[in-house]
Amino acid sequence: MTRSNMIDLSPEILGSAAESKAWPFEEAKKIVKRYEKTGFPETVLFETGYGPSGLPHIGTFGEVARTTMVRHAFRVLTQDKVKTRLLCFSDDMDGMRKIPDNVPDRAALEPYLHMPLTVVPNPFGGDYESFGHHNNAMLRRFLDTFGFDYEFASATDYYKSGRFDAMLLRAVEKYDAIMKVMLPTLGPERQATYSPFLPISPKSGRVLYVPMKKVDAKAGTITFDDEDGTETTLPVTGGAVKMQWKPDFGMRWAALGVDFEMFGKDHQTNQAIYDRICVILGGRAPEHFVYELFLDENGQKISKSKGNGLTIDEWLTYAPTESLGLYMFQRPRQAKKLYFDVIPKAVDEYYSFLSAYPKQDWKNRLGNPVWHMHDGQPPAIDLPVSFALLLNLVSASNAQNSDVLWGFISRYAPGVTAATNPELDRLVGYAIRYFDDFVKPQKKYRAPDEVEQDALEKLSAALATLPANADSQAIQNAALNVARKIERYQDHSKQAPEGGPGVSVAFFQMIYEVLIGQERGPRFGSFAALYGIGETRALIERALAGNLA
Repeated sequence: MTRSNMIDLSPEILGSAAESKAWPFEEAKKIVKRYEKTGFPETVLFETGYGPSGLPHIGTFGEVARTTMVRHAFRVLTQDKVKTRLLCFSDDMDGMRKIPDNVPDRAALEPYLHMPLTVVPNPFGGDYESFGHHNNAMLRRFLDTFGFDYEFASATDYYKSGRFDAMLLRAVEKYDAIMKVMLPTLGPERQATYSPFLPISPKSGRVLYVPMKKVDAKAGTITFDDEDGTETTLPVTGGAVKMQWKPDFGMRWAALGVDFEMFGKDHQTNQAIYDRICVILGGRAPEHFVYELFLDENGQKISKSKGNGLTIDEWLTYAPTESLGLYMFQRPRQAKKLYFDVIPKAVDEYYSFLSAYPKQDWKNRLGNPVWHMHDGQPPAIDLPVSFALLLNLVSASNAQNSDVLWGFISRYAPGVTAATNPELDRLVGYAIRYFDDFVKPQKKYRAPDEVEQDALEKLSAALATLPANADSQAIQNAALNVARKIERYQDHSKQAPEGGPGVSVAFFQMIYEVLIGQERGPRFGSFAALYGIGETRALIERALAGNLA
C-alpha cells in the first residue's frame, strides 16, 4: 500500500470529487472552505499526534492513514495546486505517569516515573537511547512500510531547539487568559495548584505538576517550589519547561499553523479548550475530524500502556497491510472492535472492493475505499480464491506448507500458480499462519446424530453423481437438493426456486461443525469445488467413521 505523488486529475475525477460524499472528501472540503475568502497559504499543514507512552498500536496508525486520505482528497479538490505537508508529532517530552504493563522489566523503570519519555531508559534493549526514542522508531518503521509521505516531529526536539520559544513567551504574556479558560474546567482542589506550565526539575529531572509562585512575562520566566522546597526560577524557553497537554495542543497549533488534525472521541470534550487557547495565542484553530475509538474483544478502549487489542506487528503477521488500511477507512465515526477475529473479513472485503473498482463509474469509484487507500491508483489484482476459503482449505487438508495448498488451487484454477499470482501466494502464507495460531486451537469437531449421518450420506451420494470438475454452483445446488428433502433442514419462511420450503442455515452449520470443526465457513459449494469433490466425500466418510470427532 504505497503512497504516490502522482494525482489523477482527469475531468471525470474532478467532477465526481466535487459531489462525492465519501468522508475524506467531506473533510477536505472543510479545508477548501477555510481559505475560500483569503486564498490558500503556500503550504497547508496536516498534523497527527502520537503519545509514545507505550508501543504504537493500530489506532495510532489509523490517524496517519485517515489523515493521508483527507490530504489526498484535498489535493484532488485543489487540482494539486497547493503544497501540503503531513507532520506526525510525538509528545515524547511528556512525563511517564505510569509504567506500561507490557514492558519486560517494570521495576527497572520505577526510578524514572514522571521523567520525560526521552529520558526514561529503553526497556526493550537495542541502540535506542530512551523509551521515547524506541517507541518513536517503532512508529516510523511502521509508517515507512506503508510508504506514507510524512515528516516526523519530536516534542523534545521542538522544545529544546527553540522551535516553540516564541509561542511559549506569548503564552507567558497570555497566562491569565489561558488560566481563565482552564480553571472552570477543573475541580476546586486542582484549581488551587494548576498551571499551564510544567517545569522540569533541574534537580530530579522530573516533570512537575506544581503551582506557579510568579509568572514574569517581561523576563519570560516562571517561579515555583522544586520538589525539595527550593524556590526555583526557570525560563519557559529552551526546553526547561513544557506545557500541560490541553494548552500544549493549542500552543502547537498556533506555533506551527496547523490546518487539519483529527483525534479520537476521548478528546472531543476538550476540543473547544484547544481551539480557544490556539486563538488566545494568535493562531487559527485547525479543522477537526473526531473518530470513534477502537475497542478490544471485551469492548474496552485500546490502550498503549495496557497493551490490549492488536499491535501493528500482530496484524501484519496474519494479513496484508491493505486489509488494515481498509479497516481504517470504514465507518470511522463508529466504534469497532479490533482483535484477531476481524482480520479474515477485512482481508476479503479489501479484495472484494478491489475487484469491484474497474466496473464502477467515477461516482462510485470515489466512494470505494481502495481509491482512497491507494491515492486514486488501486492495483489490478485478480484472486480466484478468497481468504476465508483458504482458511477452510487449510483446516480441511491440515496443510502445513504452501505447496499442499497450491496443489488444490492449481487444480481448481488451471494455470494459476504462485509465480503467476504472487498476491494469492502471499495470502496462502497468511492463511497458514492464521490457521495455526487462531483456528486450529479452537477447532472442535462433533459427531453427527442419526439425522445428520443420513444427511451426510445423502450429500456424499449426491456429490458422487457430479463430474469431478463440477463448478461451485452445481455443488451448492446438489447440497440444497439434499437438504430440502430432510424435514429438520426445511425453512418454511423461505421458498425454493422450484417451489416448496427453502433450506435452513442449520444444514450448512452442521456440515462445518462435523467436517471442519468450526461453527462457520464459506459457501459450501465454493469450498468443495476448491477442495475437490473426491476429497470432500473422503472427509464425509472420515466423519461418519468417527475419525474426526
